[in-house]
Amino acid sequence: MFVQSQDSIESYIDSPEKLKNLYKRVLIVVSLSQIFGGAGLAAGITVGALLAQQMLGTDAYAGVPSALFTLGSAIAALIVGKLSQRYGRRIGLSTGFIVGGLGAIGVVIAAMMNSVILLFASLLIYGAGTATNLQARYAGTDLANNKQRATAISTTMVMTTFGAVAGPNLVEIMGQFATSIGVPSLAGPFILSATAFILAGLVLFIMLRPDPLEIAKGIEAHKQKNKQENKTESFNKAINKRGLTVGATVMVLTQIVMVAIMTMTPVHMKHHGHGLAEVGIVIGFHVGSMYLPSLVTGILVDKIGRTAMSIASGVTLLFAGLLAAFAPSDSMVLLIVALSLLGLGWNFGLISGTAQIVDSTEPSTRAKTQGKIDVLIALAGASGGALSGMVVANASYATLSLAGGLLSLILIPVVIWSRKA
Repeated sequence: MFVQSQDSIESYIDSPEKLKNLYKRVLIVVSLSQIFGGAGLAAGITVGALLAQQMLGTDAYAGVPSALFTLGSAIAALIVGKLSQRYGRRIGLSTGFIVGGLGAIGVVIAAMMNSVILLFASLLIYGAGTATNLQARYAGTDLANNKQRATAISTTMVMTTFGAVAGPNLVEIMGQFATSIGVPSLAGPFILSATAFILAGLVLFIMLRPDPLEIAKGIEAHKQKNKQENKTESFNKAINKRGLTVGATVMVLTQIVMVAIMTMTPVHMKHHGHGLAEVGIVIGFHVGSMYLPSLVTGILVDKIGRTAMSIASGVTLLFAGLLAAFAPSDSMVLLIVALSLLGLGWNFGLISGTAQIVDSTEPSTRAKTQGKIDVLIALAGASGGALSGMVVANASYATLSLAGGLLSLILIPVVIWSRKA
């Protein structure tokens, strides 16, 4: 086990200034890894469905890649959470990113061999990178106080924007590069993913020292010795359970809606005459809206509260679904606006929900609990991705978008319930 020495932990307890500097350093290191991680996740979002459609020759299973790498991310979320709890964030996160990179390499090989079985297996492994990219947001909160947590989450997430926006817009270039070396063009973005995920893992493995979760555990253990909080223990447990339930529900619902609509948008665009470059632009705006507003979102969550921003998430997703459903299919502008609102609504839900989860956990069990909740989020995304193709094949993209928008309204009664009792 890679456990921080007691002397090192006590030096941070004795020096608030040293702890503050470590908190800032952790944010910088995690943010750097998120730039690479963002580029890595873009391939699956942008061309995963198109690659499956090309290899299978049907739209009905175009949502399967999204479902598979999301299912893989569910499994990985649990494993990364347990590794982080036992060995620290450094080992857990770096392992997840590197495994995701290996999965991306597998996708490229599968495309070259035209092997659907290898493609699906590799997408499952590729999901480890997606899960790790999401779980990295927790690392920035380990040393943050309750008034900094949402801002810490958003600081790391906003850095994902640089890679996540660049990734979709490099689709055509990577496709041309892949063709030049004898690889199918749709597999090109996965070459970028493999490189980016592995680099993200190496950044964390080399630079995330000392480990923030290990320091946080030591500080918590020190506080427990004071034994001054016994009278409020049962009350805090009640708050914690409610906070975990609401935070998880908000993130699960936003994930279902976002993944379902996002997954089928490239296929919908292709059917209506849009090229790969145009798909990349729309998805680039979408991914940018998922991450770029994060810094402002985090401040809002810390200032006006988790509840208000969760409600804002539901309302924004509703408008996104309605616009995607009723916008003319040949209108790039309206598709960009709809997908941007979809990303923004997801952003509001993820940051407000994550803040609730962090508020409701202690360092001694935090990473493991966060991993379990991210499993639910990933499974929700897998369900949304798998069902989206079937809904579009049997009904329409408009039906899918409208259903997603209406589903997001469930967030409002959930967060209102959280304020009672």
